[in-house]
Amino acid sequence: MTVRAVRGAVQLERDDRDHLVDSTKSLLKEMLDANGLQQQDLVSVIFTATPDLHSEFPAVAARESGITDTPLLCAQEIDVAGALPRVVRVLLHAETDRRKRDLRHVYLGGAAALRSDLAGTAEEAR
Repeated sequence: MTVRAVRGAVQLERDDRDHLVDSTKSLLKEMLDANGLQQQDLVSVIFTATPDLHSEFPAVAARESGITDTPLLCAQEIDVAGALPRVVRVLLHAETDRRKRDLRHVYLGGAAALRSDLAGTAEEAR
């Protein structure tokens, strides 16, 4: 097994705790599904949120999804003028036999604009 990194992001419609948690849960599920990963494959997960999001820690979504024995870290995204607002980004590290080129990175909603070359969902990856 090799440790690989998978990227993902979602743009929120508003800074609301339930919306942030639900959107982050959906993103995590899509990232795992698109890459054939299970929770036990996870090594660590890093979350960032743009400075305009402060209703909840994105890692709460992981804990509520049952990811309880994986190290999680939240950080604030760099505040760059003109950057896409209300975005939660995820960088997860997982043990997998997949080659780097076979990984599927997931960008949902408006966050697809961040990496249109990589954007997709689990449905598109199948």
